[in-house]
This record gives sequence, C-alpha cells and structure tokens, in this order.
Amino acid sequence: MVLKSNASPNSSGRKVIILGGGLAGLTAAKRLIEKGFSVQVLEKREIFGGKVSSWQDDEGDWIESGTHCFFGAYDVLYDLMKEIGAYDSILWKKHELTYTLAKGERFTFGTWNTFSPFHLTPAIIKNGYFKFSEMLAFVKALVPLMIHKDKYPPTQDHLTFAEWAKAHGIKERFLNKMYRPMALALKFIPPDEITAKIILDVTEVFFRIPNASRMGFLKGSPQEHLIAPLVEDIQNKGAILETGVAVKKLVYDGQKITGVELRNGEALNADYVISALPIHNLNQVMPNDMVQQHAELSVLKHFKGVPVISVQIWYDKQITPIDNVLFNPDGIIPVYADLVNTTPEYRMLRGEPFEGKTRFEFCVGPAKELMGRSDEEIVHQIHENICSCYPESSKGATILKSTVVRIPQSVYAPLPGFDDKRPAQKTAVPNFFLSGGFTQQPYYDSMGGAVFSANLAAEALVNSAKEK
Repeated sequence: MVLKSNASPNSSGRKVIILGGGLAGLTAAKRLIEKGFSVQVLEKREIFGGKVSSWQDDEGDWIESGTHCFFGAYDVLYDLMKEIGAYDSILWKKHELTYTLAKGERFTFGTWNTFSPFHLTPAIIKNGYFKFSEMLAFVKALVPLMIHKDKYPPTQDHLTFAEWAKAHGIKERFLNKMYRPMALALKFIPPDEITAKIILDVTEVFFRIPNASRMGFLKGSPQEHLIAPLVEDIQNKGAILETGVAVKKLVYDGQKITGVELRNGEALNADYVISALPIHNLNQVMPNDMVQQHAELSVLKHFKGVPVISVQIWYDKQITPIDNVLFNPDGIIPVYADLVNTTPEYRMLRGEPFEGKTRFEFCVGPAKELMGRSDEEIVHQIHENICSCYPESSKGATILKSTVVRIPQSVYAPLPGFDDKRPAQKTAVPNFFLSGGFTQQPYYDSMGGAVFSANLAAEALVNSAKEK
C-alpha cells in the first residue's frame, strides 16, 4: 500500500530511501523531508510502527507488540511527540516502582521530590524488603559509578551484570529480586547474560536525573497516539510511505549504493539509503561484497536478535488497583501492567465497556525457552504466576480472553564485549547510513534509542550532502 502525500513532491533531486517504517525510520523521514530531501519509506509489514506497532484483532481489541512504557529520561522522544502533537497522550504515573513477588510479597522503590541523588533516598532506606546490609552492599558497589558517572559503565562492558555484582559483594538474593526483572524489562535477557554496562548506564541516569525513572503510558494504542500522528505529519510534508514492500537487497556498485532491489523484482534508485531495519533484517539485505569490503559492517553479522513474547490476559474481576508498571522477579512475567488502570481507552472488550476488571499486558521472559510452547501453556504459566502474586484478589478470577505475540528476533542481544562493536550512523559507504537501537547512542534498543539514532542518522546524511 502506498500512502500518497498531501503536499507537492519534493523537487530537490536528492532522493533518500529509508528501509523500515518503525519509529526510527519514520523519525528519519520526518527530519529529512523537513531538510528538503525527497523521501520514500519502505515497510515490509502492512502496518507502520515496528517494535512499537499495535493493531486491532478480529474482535476490535487492540493488540500490542510489547509493553510500551515511557521512561522520563527519553527527552528526544518527547521532543518529537511535542512536534507532532502527541505528547499530551502520555499519562505520567506516580514516581515509584512496585515489585510484586510470589506469595503476595511486595516492595516499592519510591522517590522524593528533591535534587539528585537524594531523590532516591526512599528507595534505599524505605523499601521495606531488603535488609540494611543488602542495601549497604548495593550502595558501596555503586561508589565508582557515583564518582566517575557516565565514564564508568563503558569500563565494565567485559562483564555480565551478574559477574559485576558478584565481584562487588552484591548478594544473589538482591541481584535476583531487584535486578533480574530490570534486565529482562530492558533487554529481555537475564543478569547472567546482559552486559554490565547497560544496567550501570541506566542506574547512572536514574541517579543523575530525578525524573528519569518516572513511568508513563499512552492513553490508548501506540498506533493511534504515536505512529499515526507521525505518519500523517510526514505525509503532509511530502514523503512517500509504502507498506507491504519487502527489500531483497541493497544494490552496491563497489563504491556506493545506487538503490534497492525489491523481492517482487522491482528496482528503485536512490541517492542515499538509511537502514532502519532490525539487525537480523539488515544483515539479510547487505550484499556480501560490501560487507567484506568494510570491517564495521562485517562485524554486524555477529549481532543476534533476542526473542520476545508479549501476552495480554483479560480477567473478569479486578486483581490489582495499581495504576503503574509492575515488576516481578519470580516466574516469567518480569514486567507487566494492568491496562484497565493505566490506559483509559483500553477499557473495552469485544466492543463492550470493560470497567472494574483486569486487562494485564505482560513482557514474558526469558522467552528463549518458551518460544516453542503453545499459547495455552504460556497463558497457564502466567496465570499461576498471577495467582501467586495476588493470592487473595485472584481467587475465582476467570480468564475471558488472551493473546500471545511472538517475535523471534527483536532487540539486539547486548552481550559483554559488544558495545564497542556498535556502528556509528555514518558508515564507510558514503551514501549509506544506519539507525536503530544497535547503533551508537545512549538509549540502546528503546523508543528513545530509535528516535535518538534516527536524529543522528539524518544529521549525518545532511552533513554528507553538504560536502558534495
């Protein structure tokens, strides 16, 4: 499907093809169309949004590709949303993080409305779950981070976070209860796999910026409140956006890219190409001779995508009144939320009002061992986790509907030793640029990272065009 522009076609002659219509690709398109480039976005799926996509099923209920929480730290994302009139769709929640554990146990990390790092004092001394000795060991471990700030995390990329924690005296209980769900929420892999750099980067941001850990949810679907406004903005400025268009490979003449070959056999010419594809799709479309010629591109063959499962379950009664993101270290639901509480426009089921009941959305992980299980098995295991977390309020709760979304390869796997291999947005191929969470920028694979990387890719392309 081609979305036709509502504006006159750009006549600059500087044509850019953008591969991928996720948040990164659409952001790059917006930045470049505003700089006078002719822009064409090619999206393989029938919907835009990528990792932030959402769609309505046959019964009219919105299904999401994941649990989309908005961290307070993502200023570049909010700048974009303000530009397209979407920022007011974010509903900011109380600044605290609640952990729900097996057998109904709870603890909450709260904050004070004061300057950094004292805003985190309640999280350290008033969480009511961890012993003073555990919190003291945690604070001592973070002393190098407090002293060296953002210069410290890159020095720890050779370790998994579990290895780093053990070396700094953090006990297994603290690691599993506090950091396991955080690691899985951030990158869908556990502390014994994820690089220490990412967790330390996030922790440093939470220390330094008082509102960084504040969470928000859209008032409705990402499609209606983020992607559609962005698509409309780009259309109105003259870009061509196409869905259902799969790229077979980039066309490379030995020095530069001249265009793309589509899977239907069609060829498209371009002066510049930006890839906004996930890493596994990017590796499929790059020609071997170009990869072999440039070491920075050949190393991308070693990057892997992480499997992700997202599940929604509707219950016939309210199980929790908490209007916020929830974490769980016990079981397979590390991060979840009741969308009836967080997202007003989701208080519907099959076209009927759905008030005073429950619509959980779960990030399920680690997903690697669960991908081969049936939907019924996964939903049953999640239900058991919920009954353990809410032994009283879940009694008698009946599942009315459930959905399971599997993504075999989602974000790139941030393993130890990979951070310095992340490519810049400008490549050695003079007219080829990269965006996406695996590229060099501070927010990794996230909504903030998608926008940040797209801004950098567009800026690099504009600067390259000026040099000609």
